[in-house]
Amino acid sequence: MMQGLIRNPKDFWSGVLFLVLGLGFLIIGQDYSFGTARRMGPAFFPTLLAAILCIIGVAVILRGVIGRGEPITGFALKGLVLVTVSCIVFAITVRGAGLVAAVGLLTLISAVASVHFKLKNTVIMIVVLGVFCALVFVKALGLPIPILGPWLGGN
Repeated sequence: MMQGLIRNPKDFWSGVLFLVLGLGFLIIGQDYSFGTARRMGPAFFPTLLAAILCIIGVAVILRGVIGRGEPITGFALKGLVLVTVSCIVFAITVRGAGLVAAVGLLTLISAVASVHFKLKNTVIMIVVLGVFCALVFVKALGLPIPILGPWLGGN
């Protein structure tokens, strides 16, 4: 019965994933103070994003039930592993190597996961994202993250 209901499996299961994650974040956010729009608590923004993720999940599930689509044919294990590894490498290197190097490693490892990987485009993206993150997160927002960490001769 479920098989006949789902006309676009990719959209349907993506929507289920969005909805489950959104609901999970909503449940986790209940332990924190919500606050008001004028004086936001620590749960305000994450709860808002989780609610939006739930709405998107429901919309994508509906699209999976209403619209036609191709069946799910494979699983991108290489991409899943490399993107996960890139996040772990970022977490390990951001304090020691600094934000620019950590973003560069994250971008390089994640880019290799793509079937459309091109080194030239990746190097351009590393430079753009490194400069952008340094300007926004360190300079504009004042986050206490070294741009160049002690491993690379920075602070």
